[in-house]
Amino acid sequence: MAWLTESEVLEIGFKHIGNDVLISNKASFYGAGNISIGDRSRIDDFCVLSAGAGGIDIGCNVHVAVFCSLIGAEEIRLSDFSCISSRVSVYSSSDDFSGVAMTNPTVPAEFTNVRSSPVLLGRHVVVGSGTVILPGSKVLEGASVGALSLVRGSCSAWGVHAGVPAKFIKARPKEIANLERGYLESLKSNNNS
Repeated sequence: MAWLTESEVLEIGFKHIGNDVLISNKASFYGAGNISIGDRSRIDDFCVLSAGAGGIDIGCNVHVAVFCSLIGAEEIRLSDFSCISSRVSVYSSSDDFSGVAMTNPTVPAEFTNVRSSPVLLGRHVVVGSGTVILPGSKVLEGASVGALSLVRGSCSAWGVHAGVPAKFIKARPKEIANLERGYLESLKSNNNS
Protein backbone atom coordinates (compact mmCIF):
# COMPACT_ATOMS: atom_id res chain seq x y z
CA MET A 1 0.00 0.00 0.00
CA ALA A 2 1.32 3.46 -0.89
CA TRP A 3 0.57 6.23 1.62
CA LEU A 4 0.09 9.89 0.85
CA THR A 5 2.83 12.16 2.15
CA GLU A 6 2.01 14.72 4.83
CA SER A 7 1.98 17.52 2.25
CA GLU A 8 -0.30 15.50 -0.07
CA VAL A 9 -2.71 14.93 2.83
CA LEU A 10 -2.75 18.66 3.64
CA GLU A 11 -3.45 19.51 -0.04
CA ILE A 12 -6.74 17.57 0.13
CA GLY A 13 -8.16 20.30 2.36
CA PHE A 14 -9.62 18.35 5.27
CA LYS A 15 -11.45 20.27 8.01
CA HIS A 16 -9.01 18.74 10.51
CA ILE A 17 -6.19 16.25 10.18
CA GLY A 18 -4.45 14.70 13.19
CA ASN A 19 -0.90 13.48 13.68
CA ASP A 20 0.49 10.23 12.28
CA VAL A 21 -2.48 9.69 9.95
CA LEU A 22 -2.05 7.16 7.13
CA ILE A 23 -4.14 7.63 3.98
CA SER A 24 -3.82 5.47 0.89
CA ASN A 25 -3.04 7.24 -2.34
CA LYS A 26 -5.93 5.23 -3.81
CA ALA A 27 -8.62 6.59 -1.46
CA SER A 28 -11.14 9.18 -2.75
CA PHE A 29 -12.58 12.16 -0.86
CA TYR A 30 -15.53 14.41 -1.71
CA GLY A 31 -16.46 17.36 0.48
CA ALA A 32 -13.07 17.11 2.19
CA GLY A 33 -13.68 20.45 3.92
CA ASN A 34 -16.33 18.62 5.97
CA ILE A 35 -14.07 15.68 6.93
CA SER A 36 -12.06 15.49 10.18
CA ILE A 37 -9.55 12.71 10.88
CA GLY A 38 -7.97 12.19 14.31
CA ASP A 39 -4.48 11.11 15.35
CA ARG A 40 -3.09 7.72 14.30
CA SER A 41 -6.07 6.85 12.08
CA ARG A 42 -5.73 4.95 8.83
CA ILE A 43 -7.74 4.88 5.60
CA ASP A 44 -6.86 2.07 3.17
CA ASP A 45 -7.03 1.56 -0.61
CA PHE A 46 -10.18 2.21 -2.64
CA CYS A 47 -12.19 3.83 0.17
CA VAL A 48 -14.67 6.55 -0.76
CA LEU A 49 -15.56 9.24 1.79
CA SER A 50 -18.25 11.62 0.52
CA ALA A 51 -19.26 14.19 3.15
CA GLY A 52 -22.31 16.38 2.98
CA ALA A 53 -23.02 19.35 5.23
CA GLY A 54 -23.18 17.12 8.34
CA GLY A 55 -19.61 15.98 7.75
CA ILE A 56 -17.60 12.88 8.51
CA ASP A 57 -15.83 12.85 11.87
CA ILE A 58 -13.21 10.13 12.30
CA GLY A 59 -11.71 9.91 15.80
CA CYS A 60 -8.24 8.77 16.88
CA ASN A 61 -6.89 5.28 16.22
CA VAL A 62 -9.66 4.47 13.73
CA HIS A 63 -9.15 2.01 10.88
CA VAL A 64 -11.19 2.21 7.67
CA ALA A 65 -10.27 -0.93 5.69
CA VAL A 66 -10.13 -1.44 1.91
CA PHE A 67 -13.18 -0.75 -0.25
CA CYS A 68 -15.20 0.99 2.50
CA SER A 69 -17.60 3.82 1.75
CA LEU A 70 -18.91 6.56 4.04
CA ILE A 71 -21.52 8.60 2.19
CA GLY A 72 -24.29 11.04 3.02
CA ALA A 73 -25.60 14.50 3.82
CA GLU A 74 -25.80 14.09 7.62
CA GLU A 75 -22.96 13.45 10.07
CA ILE A 76 -21.14 10.13 10.11
CA ARG A 77 -19.07 9.74 13.28
CA LEU A 78 -16.50 6.97 13.81
CA SER A 79 -15.42 7.36 17.44
CA ASP A 80 -11.94 6.62 18.83
CA PHE A 81 -10.63 3.07 18.42
CA SER A 82 -13.46 2.00 16.11
CA CYS A 83 -12.76 -0.19 13.11
CA ILE A 84 -14.72 -0.93 9.97
CA SER A 85 -13.57 -3.99 8.03
CA SER A 86 -13.32 -4.26 4.26
CA ARG A 87 -16.33 -3.45 2.09
CA VAL A 88 -18.38 -1.88 4.89
CA SER A 89 -20.81 0.79 3.65
CA VAL A 90 -22.05 3.53 5.98
CA TYR A 91 -24.86 5.77 4.72
CA SER A 92 -26.30 8.86 6.39
CA SER A 93 -28.58 9.40 3.36
CA SER A 94 -30.73 7.02 1.33
CA ASP A 95 -33.06 7.30 -1.63
CA ASP A 96 -36.73 6.34 -1.29
CA PHE A 97 -37.12 2.96 -2.99
CA SER A 98 -40.92 2.73 -2.49
CA GLY A 99 -41.71 3.88 -6.02
CA VAL A 100 -43.37 7.17 -5.00
CA ALA A 101 -40.24 9.21 -5.81
CA MET A 102 -37.47 9.13 -8.36
CA THR A 103 -33.99 8.07 -7.30
CA ASN A 104 -30.33 8.89 -7.92
CA PRO A 105 -28.27 12.08 -7.83
CA THR A 106 -28.89 12.97 -11.49
CA VAL A 107 -32.53 13.81 -10.67
CA PRO A 108 -33.38 17.23 -9.13
CA ALA A 109 -34.27 17.13 -5.42
CA GLU A 110 -37.93 18.08 -5.94
CA PHE A 111 -38.49 14.73 -7.69
CA THR A 112 -36.75 12.60 -5.05
CA ASN A 113 -37.38 11.80 -1.42
CA VAL A 114 -33.92 11.36 0.08
CA ARG A 115 -33.90 10.48 3.79
CA SER A 116 -30.92 11.67 5.82
CA SER A 117 -30.09 11.05 9.47
CA PRO A 118 -26.79 11.00 11.44
CA VAL A 119 -24.88 7.75 12.01
CA LEU A 120 -22.77 7.06 15.10
CA LEU A 121 -20.20 4.35 15.73
CA GLY A 122 -19.07 4.53 19.38
CA ARG A 123 -15.65 3.92 20.89
CA HIS A 124 -14.19 0.45 20.36
CA VAL A 125 -16.86 -0.55 17.83
CA VAL A 126 -15.81 -3.15 15.28
CA VAL A 127 -17.86 -3.81 12.15
CA GLY A 128 -17.37 -7.00 10.11
CA SER A 129 -16.75 -7.16 6.36
CA GLY A 130 -19.56 -6.46 3.94
CA THR A 131 -21.87 -4.90 6.53
CA VAL A 132 -24.24 -2.09 5.53
CA ILE A 133 -25.13 0.62 8.06
CA LEU A 134 -28.22 2.70 7.20
CA PRO A 135 -29.13 6.32 8.06
CA GLY A 136 -29.99 6.97 11.70
CA SER A 137 -28.13 3.93 13.01
CA LYS A 138 -26.21 3.98 16.30
CA VAL A 139 -23.68 1.29 17.08
CA LEU A 140 -22.92 2.05 20.71
CA GLU A 141 -19.62 1.80 22.61
CA GLY A 142 -17.86 -1.55 22.46
CA ALA A 143 -20.41 -3.20 20.18
CA SER A 144 -19.35 -5.57 17.45
CA VAL A 145 -21.29 -6.31 14.28
CA GLY A 146 -20.77 -9.58 12.42
CA ALA A 147 -19.83 -9.75 8.75
CA LEU A 148 -22.55 -9.28 6.10
CA SER A 149 -25.00 -7.71 8.56
CA LEU A 150 -27.52 -4.93 7.97
CA VAL A 151 -27.69 -2.29 10.70
CA ARG A 152 -30.84 -0.18 10.75
CA GLY A 153 -31.38 1.24 14.20
CA SER A 154 -29.32 0.71 17.33
CA CYS A 155 -26.80 -1.90 18.40
CA SER A 156 -26.44 -1.99 22.19
CA ALA A 157 -23.20 -1.13 23.97
CA TRP A 158 -20.82 -4.03 24.56
CA GLY A 159 -22.99 -6.44 22.59
CA VAL A 160 -22.29 -8.77 19.69
CA HIS A 161 -24.81 -8.23 16.88
CA ALA A 162 -25.25 -9.99 13.53
CA GLY A 163 -27.75 -10.76 10.81
CA VAL A 164 -30.18 -9.09 8.42
CA PRO A 165 -31.32 -7.04 10.20
CA ALA A 166 -28.61 -7.14 12.86
CA LYS A 167 -29.84 -8.51 16.19
CA PHE A 168 -28.22 -8.86 19.62
CA ILE A 169 -26.45 -12.23 19.99
CA LYS A 170 -24.57 -11.98 23.30
CA ALA A 171 -22.63 -9.63 25.57
CA ARG A 172 -19.05 -8.65 24.74
CA PRO A 173 -16.36 -8.33 27.46
CA LYS A 174 -15.38 -4.80 28.53
CA GLU A 175 -11.68 -5.53 29.07
CA ILE A 176 -10.79 -3.29 26.13
CA ALA A 177 -11.05 -0.25 28.44
CA ASN A 178 -8.08 -1.55 30.47
CA LEU A 179 -6.10 -2.19 27.29
CA GLU A 180 -6.90 1.33 26.09
CA ARG A 181 -5.50 2.82 29.33
CA GLY A 182 -2.28 0.84 28.94
CA TYR A 183 -1.96 1.86 25.29
CA LEU A 184 -2.50 5.57 26.03
CA GLU A 185 0.03 5.41 28.88
CA SER A 186 2.57 3.85 26.50
CA LEU A 187 2.01 6.74 24.07
CA LYS A 188 2.71 9.26 26.84
CA SER A 189 5.86 7.36 27.86
CA ASN A 190 7.09 7.29 24.26
CA ASN A 191 6.41 11.01 23.82
CA ASN A 192 8.31 11.84 27.03
CA SER A 193 11.40 9.88 26.01
